[in-house]
Amino acid sequence: MQLDPNSHQGSEQDTQANSEIDKLKQPHVASKRFFGSHASRRSFLGRAGLFSAASVVAGVFSSSLSLKKGGNVVQAQKPAATFNYSNFRNRAFQVRTRAAKVNWETPIAPHPTNGDEAKYANKIATDTRGLPHNQLGEVDLKAYQSFINALNSDDPNEYENIILGGTRKLVQPLGTLAVSLSGLNPSQLTIPVPPTLDSAEQAAEFLEIAWQQLLQDVPFSEFRNNTANPLILAAVQDLNRLSAFKGPKQNGQVTPELLFRGTAIYVNASGGTTYHTLPGVDVGPYVSQFLLRPVPAGTQSYVQLNRVPLAIPENTFQTNYNEWLLVQNGGDPGRTIKFDSTRRYFINGRDQSEIAHTPPPVYANAALILLAKPVIDNLLAGGVGSPYNPGNPYNNSKTQASGSATFGPGYSQSLIAWVAPHAIRAAYWQKYYVHRRLRAEAYGGLVHNNKVNKTNYPIHPDVFNSEVLDRFFSKNKSYLLPQAFPEGAPFHSSYPGGASVSAGASVTILKALFDESYVIPNPVVPDPKDPTKLIPYQGPLLTVGGELNKLAANIGLGRDSAGIHWRTDAAASLALGEAIAISILKDEKLTFREKFAGFTFTKFDGTRITV
Repeated sequence: MQLDPNSHQGSEQDTQANSEIDKLKQPHVASKRFFGSHASRRSFLGRAGLFSAASVVAGVFSSSLSLKKGGNVVQAQKPAATFNYSNFRNRAFQVRTRAAKVNWETPIAPHPTNGDEAKYANKIATDTRGLPHNQLGEVDLKAYQSFINALNSDDPNEYENIILGGTRKLVQPLGTLAVSLSGLNPSQLTIPVPPTLDSAEQAAEFLEIAWQQLLQDVPFSEFRNNTANPLILAAVQDLNRLSAFKGPKQNGQVTPELLFRGTAIYVNASGGTTYHTLPGVDVGPYVSQFLLRPVPAGTQSYVQLNRVPLAIPENTFQTNYNEWLLVQNGGDPGRTIKFDSTRRYFINGRDQSEIAHTPPPVYANAALILLAKPVIDNLLAGGVGSPYNPGNPYNNSKTQASGSATFGPGYSQSLIAWVAPHAIRAAYWQKYYVHRRLRAEAYGGLVHNNKVNKTNYPIHPDVFNSEVLDRFFSKNKSYLLPQAFPEGAPFHSSYPGGASVSAGASVTILKALFDESYVIPNPVVPDPKDPTKLIPYQGPLLTVGGELNKLAANIGLGRDSAGIHWRTDAAASLALGEAIAISILKDEKLTFREKFAGFTFTKFDGTRITV
């Protein structure tokens, strides 16, 4: 018989359900029933021993309970209205096994790479930071092999044999192999093949990051199509000469208002890459409302004034070759960021870099802003009072309201926290076990060595035909890519991005739970004359969905602004985080008892989906 997870029938069916589960306690039956004939005897819940232990625990809790009161023994009584405890437990078992079966039946995805790691014997296109390198920044191949041996070993002890070049450690190559109990396994999800080292697309991504560095202190309020800012206009002109640049465009052209706006990339049916501007990110101000509005947190409320780095030369890192090489070798440069004593709203790329460096709980904050009611004509109220997603089953209930168990405020907060580590595991698995793409700072070292030491690394000519390099040398006396953080990028490879995958997953959850078409009331922007204050925004309407997408882009591209990630790192990560969130939402839907047709929302590629 097939168990109905929503069944509430009486004792006869309960007896049949118990009989069914008794059969499933036999490992060979369970294995074939839920995971197919090829599964091993140990592949389903640790064999019969788990059921034996569970039976003991169940026996303890199902035995009769006696309490002493005033020296007399009081026998616990059954409640007047009897709930079918056993059926409830059986339904939990059925839902969990059904979710496991559905997830397991999703095939392993193809995982092609760009071939660069095999192509270059000196591993110049592979992330090797933290290992020892020679004076040119080329990795010690013995150390590299110790790293690869660990990744291929499936042995935690082997990871302790990786040869490091300094005191800094690699970031969790083993942790990403943790098995998530909800959603798909990382091996079941694919991302596009990243650009190759020698490609025009890789060169275009480098030049975009370089312009982000040069423009990091220019307020986003100046990124207007009628701007007279010569540096913005130079960036637009330079990017428009690059046929391989994949950032947002209007009629095939980059414009000042589209500079550094967010995109997502997906794998299409033929295995190619499709490029998409995130819906709503090209509307209105660059900075999301969810990074500006005050956060109404219950009995508290706080403004989003940020600690920001000073715009001084001392806050530019790794433009000295010796410092750059020290960091590649895993050393600590011993420098720190110097901060402005005045906190302010997020207004430029330098601010954006630091928010992405040490981020506040931006997605939890967004949920609080969505939930709280707005106060008319009060810019400091924060809340926007967004309705829940139209598919929320409590919207039309005559007798019930949503709460923290499902669909309500506490549920939204908990689900945001739940998806983040699952998304990180998926991204880090791709970083370590598939792509191992070099970081932008390492690419900058190849460029510098070609210019200064006359090496012949295969960098596309577009880089050397750009005015960016002359601007770098004039400012920093080197051709290295400036970094916003003293330590540079974290010690794991570039593709895909960790911050962006969390952004993609968390924002997807919020779009699934709230009405993304809702127009945000009382939108705000920082005061250009005093960025410690907010003033009303006037312009095209801003929606919840568009501003959530903008939030994800602001965080993801903040890592680009810092010089530590590529555009495609963020673009692929948003789609990967979205896929992880969708797989978790599918599992969640199985658990609900409410009448619920599914979560409906708009993906980062603009298509509508119902989960």
